Amino acid sequence: MLSKKSKSDIILVAEKGGILMTKVVVRNGNVESALRTFKQKNIKDGLLKEVKKRESYMKPGEKRRNAKKEAIKNSRRKERSYNRAA
Repeated sequence: MLSKKSKSDIILVAEKGGILMTKVVVRNGNVESALRTFKQKNIKDGLLKEVKKRESYMKPGEKRRNAKKEAIKNSRRKERSYNRAA
């Protein structure tokens, strides 16, 4: 959905079932920059990860294994950032 605010601002909005999800302002016709920002926001929100996760059915045991792997990965990441700060 594109909506025009003024002469130089266009807002890109992704909607899902009427729920506003991501909003990016295009300034001075710089669509490439706005598209890059849009992609970064979607990655940060975890939208792509969610879509991939919902592509196929995952068995409960597989879910547990993936959750455990994710927890280990996150704890290692936190530990690295903690060690860098010290």
